[in-house]
Amino acid sequence: MIAGVAAMALSSCNDFLTTIPQDSMSPGTTWQTADDASKFVVGIYDGWEDGSALLYWDSGSDFAYNNFPWEGFTNIGNGSLTPSNPGWSFYDFSTIRKCNTFLENVDKCNITDAAFKNDLIAQVKVIRAYRYFQMCFLYGGVPIIDNYTSAKEAQVPRNTEQEVQNYVFKDLDEAIANINTTPSARGRIAKGAALAIKMRAALYWGDYAKAEAAAQDIINLGQYQLDSDYSNLFTVAGQGSSEIILAVQYITGTKSLYTVGQFFPNGDGGWSSVVPTQNCIDNYEMSNGMTITEAGSGYDAKHPFHGRDPRMVMSIVYPGSDWNGRVFNTLDEKVNGKKNADYPSNADNASKTALTWRKYLGPMDQYADMWDTNCCPIVFRYAEVLLTWAEAENELKGPSQAVFDKINAVRTRVGMPEVDKAKYSTKEKLRELIRRERSAEFAGEGLRRADILRWSENGKMVAERVLNGQLMQITGTIDYTQKDPTMRAVIDGKRLVEERTFKAYNRYLPIPQSNISDNPKLVQNSGYAQ
Repeated sequence: MIAGVAAMALSSCNDFLTTIPQDSMSPGTTWQTADDASKFVVGIYDGWEDGSALLYWDSGSDFAYNNFPWEGFTNIGNGSLTPSNPGWSFYDFSTIRKCNTFLENVDKCNITDAAFKNDLIAQVKVIRAYRYFQMCFLYGGVPIIDNYTSAKEAQVPRNTEQEVQNYVFKDLDEAIANINTTPSARGRIAKGAALAIKMRAALYWGDYAKAEAAAQDIINLGQYQLDSDYSNLFTVAGQGSSEIILAVQYITGTKSLYTVGQFFPNGDGGWSSVVPTQNCIDNYEMSNGMTITEAGSGYDAKHPFHGRDPRMVMSIVYPGSDWNGRVFNTLDEKVNGKKNADYPSNADNASKTALTWRKYLGPMDQYADMWDTNCCPIVFRYAEVLLTWAEAENELKGPSQAVFDKINAVRTRVGMPEVDKAKYSTKEKLRELIRRERSAEFAGEGLRRADILRWSENGKMVAERVLNGQLMQITGTIDYTQKDPTMRAVIDGKRLVEERTFKAYNRYLPIPQSNISDNPKLVQNSGYAQ
């Protein structure tokens, strides 16, 4: 049905057809009933967000590494992207065009239930706004398109970034006024998800008042709460968690997410395509709430995984971890005299950082087939609402008990201590904590790249500091006599993984050269040769 509806959106009906086909749909027969409109919206949901991209996105930041360039994120992470080699392209109007087609034709349908019709329209406007938001943040101003009848007519120039932002918020505000408060099914967009998109867009574009207001509206809905078990969120069993506002839906055998297989370690038959970095590990505080660089924190570089924020253990498989019935060992070239499949240089598919994500992978037995999974990557969850409210309020007014309360709710649910109000008593100090907290909470969930682009320090993007330099892999050995997994790794040095560069113009991705060639009116982003 999804394929038929999507194809219908872009096709035309031949005049000689005199009967309604039973296995597909055409414009001449579709826009008649409420069921027609509803099925078309199902087609729009197919591709509104890509679960694979969400899992890959952190490798465009300092928190993860994509080992295989052909998968699309290696050059985004190391700064070698060009218009002819842009990596994974997000410059795509296909979903927007389907949204436009629906909005142009829905009034032709005989829909007697006005609320039902308004909700469908609202869902479509939210999806269109999300796609424009994503492209605008990644590329800057993009064309605001209509449905065109020819390729030449579709050759239109870019709108300004401000015009696209205004368009996004207009669609969202109109949708929020008419959309259902409760989703009709898991994966469907309702008021909470629409507000979450508005919240994130406002935060990313620096409108803290709007971001905080949207976050407060979500809180006021009373529909969401933090899951008491952080690790549960990233399992099949936890897909119904009341913390999840919206996730991309996949179904085993029907529309599955094979990407999960690419993330498993080589020792399990996976590819180690995207793996965490030591930078990600170093961001986590100690369990006492101190950073690893603070005097008296208890951090030991020889045993860097010991005594850390519990989210590190729940998010990352580190050397020495108990994993899939074995001790995860990426430090020793041989184990029991045999070649170690997980040692970085022993196989192309071994993790080049000596680390592996645990989020969405563990427990491994939740998937009957790692290449055919019903993993549903999260797009928005309630912890983001609380931390967005805290970040926005701190930027607008500075520290307050209300800000501390929001942060503490996220920290204490994993057993971390409450914020030291004396230490973080200024806007600047609390900003450091909020950024570190957000980075720890959402590691591996695809938010880090956007954060280091929008955050600034000393007049420059954070990305200019953390994405310039050498990406290193830890070296050492595993002490199998240790019962404590966090003490098994004995680190003695580092090894180069790759050189990384980030220039100021890398704030925006290059528009792919193929799109420039198709539309000569497009102007390439500054810094990239056209």
